[in-house]
Amino acid sequence: MTVILRRLGALVSITAILMLLVLAACSDNSNNYADHVFVNAHVYTVDEEKTWAEALAIRGDEIVFVGDNAGAQKLAGPETVRHDVAGKMMLPGFIDSHTHPIAGGAFATSLSLNTFGSVDDWIAAIDEFAKANPDKPLIFGYGFLATTFGPTGPTRQQIDAVVSDRPVLIIDEGFHGAWANSMAMEKLGISRDTVDPVPNFSYYKRDENGDATGYLLEGTIGPAMEKLSAITEQIVVDGTRLVIELMSQYGVTSAFDAGALGYEEYLHDVLQQLSASGDMTVRIIGASRPDGPESLDTAIENAVHWRDTIRGENYHYRMLKLMDDGTVEGRTAAMFEDYQGEPGNSGKTVFTQDELSSTVTVAAAENLDVHIHALGERAVHEALNAIETSQAAHPDSETRYTLCHIQVILDQDLPRFAELGVFAQSTPLWASYDTYGKQFVSADQFNRFWRFKSLADLGVKLTFGSDFPATGAGTLGISPLFNIEIGHTRQNTGDPDSPVQPRESERLDIDTLIRGYTINGAHQLHMENEIGSIEVGKKADVIVLSENLFEANPYEIGKVSVELTMQGGKVVYQMTE
Repeated sequence: MTVILRRLGALVSITAILMLLVLAACSDNSNNYADHVFVNAHVYTVDEEKTWAEALAIRGDEIVFVGDNAGAQKLAGPETVRHDVAGKMMLPGFIDSHTHPIAGGAFATSLSLNTFGSVDDWIAAIDEFAKANPDKPLIFGYGFLATTFGPTGPTRQQIDAVVSDRPVLIIDEGFHGAWANSMAMEKLGISRDTVDPVPNFSYYKRDENGDATGYLLEGTIGPAMEKLSAITEQIVVDGTRLVIELMSQYGVTSAFDAGALGYEEYLHDVLQQLSASGDMTVRIIGASRPDGPESLDTAIENAVHWRDTIRGENYHYRMLKLMDDGTVEGRTAAMFEDYQGEPGNSGKTVFTQDELSSTVTVAAAENLDVHIHALGERAVHEALNAIETSQAAHPDSETRYTLCHIQVILDQDLPRFAELGVFAQSTPLWASYDTYGKQFVSADQFNRFWRFKSLADLGVKLTFGSDFPATGAGTLGISPLFNIEIGHTRQNTGDPDSPVQPRESERLDIDTLIRGYTINGAHQLHMENEIGSIEVGKKADVIVLSENLFEANPYEIGKVSVELTMQGGKVVYQMTE
C-alpha cells in the first residue's frame, strides 16, 4: 500500500511539472505576440536603403517586425490589435525640429489672427474678440504680419478705434514685435521719454514727433506681457495640453522645444502635470536659453543643471539655445548691407563674435548640443565662425550644432554647413513668396532666401519644424504636411498660379522633405538610434496617411489627412468618421 501511494505521488508530481511546463510554454508564446499589427500598407521606412514594406508589428513601445503581411500576421495573437491599412501610406512619426510648445501653450487660448489677412481684418477680429469677452481685463493675442503695415509698422490709434477702454496687446506672427493700444501703452508707462533697452534692436517705434507709436520690438515684449499679467501658470498648462493634442493630430510624435521664451518659471511644473495626467503624448527634447549677453556667465551652468534635473516621462531639456538676431520684417536680422530705405540699419546680432564663439566652445566642453537662431546672412556667418572655433578647440566633443531659420545665406557660407557638419533647420512654409519682406532687402538678398536645395545638394542634413506659435499660419502651421507642400512648390498652398519664391531651383523633392521631418530630425535630437525611421528595435512612433505623398497632387499635399498617430506604441490620435 505504501509503495502504491509513493507511485501515485510521483505521478502527481510529474503531472504537475508537465502542466507547469505547458503553461510556461503558453505564456512564453503569448509574450511573443505583438500588441499591434499593421498590414496591407505602403510603409516608407526612411531607413538607409529607403526601403518600402507592407507590414509591421509592434510590441510594447518598440517595433519588432518590418516586412511582408505574412511575417507580421505570424505575430498576431488573440489580443493583438490588427490594423488593415488598405494600401495607405505609413511613415515614421514626424519630428518637429524647432517649436515652442510651452510658449505656444501660453497663447493657445488667446486671440489668434490670420497672418495673411489685411490690417482691416485684424482690427475687425480684435473688435469681435473684445465684444465676445467683455470681462477680460486684457485683450491679448498674436498673429499679425508686421510687414503688412509697411515701414511705419502698426499704430496704437488703429486699435483705439475699436477698443479704447481696456489694454490690448497683440504679438506678431514671429514673436519679435507687439502691437499695443493707447491704454496698454499708458499702463506700461511708455512715452516719448522712455529709453529704448537696445536701440535699433529692442526698442519702441516712434513717429516723427518722437511719440511711441504702439509698436514694440524684440526684448520690449516680454516685460510688457509680464507687466500686463498676460499669462498665468494654469493658462500655460491648459494651452500646452491643447498644443500637444494638435501635434498628435498632425502626426508629430517628437519635438524640439527651442525655448520657453519667458515661461521658464512654469516649465517644469507644466511638464510634470502633463506627464502625470498622461497628456504628454509627444516626446519633447528641450533647451535652456540665456536672455542675452548679460546672462552668458551662467548660461552653460544653467544648461547643465537643466540637463540633470528637467527630465521625466517623454521629456528631457538637455540642450543650449542661443538667439543671435531678429527677423527681416522687423529689420533686426543681422545683414551685411543696410535695409532698403533705412540707411545705417543692417540689423544687429545679440552677441559679439567673441561672445558667441566663447559660449559655443564652452558648451562643447560640456558635450551640450547647441541650437543657434541665425536668420540674417551676417548672423549665419558669425554662427558658423563660432562653430568652427569650437570644433577646433574640442575636436572630440559629442556636441551637435544646428543653425535655425537661416533665411539669408552668403554663397561662400553654403559649403561650410557641410564641412562643419552643421544641421540646417528651418520652416518650409516661410518659403512661399514673401510679398512684403522683399521691400526691405536688396534683389540679391531676396534671391538668396531659403536656400534649402543648395544645402541639400552639398550633403547638409536639413531638418524642419513649425516654430509654433511663430508659424505664420496659426495652428495649421504645426502641420508637417502643410509645410511639405510649400517646401516642394515654394508657392502658396493649393495655388499653382501663385508666384514662386526665388529661386525656383530651391524647390525640394518629397523624399528630402520627409527625411527632414523624420530621420534628420532624429539626428538633430541625438536620437537617431531610437526614432526617425521604421526599423526593428526603434520606438513605435508611426503614422498612417490618407495618401501616398510621392503620388499626391503637389498642390494638395497640405490636405492629406493623418488618419492615425502612434507614439511609443500607444495610439494617441485616430481620425473618426
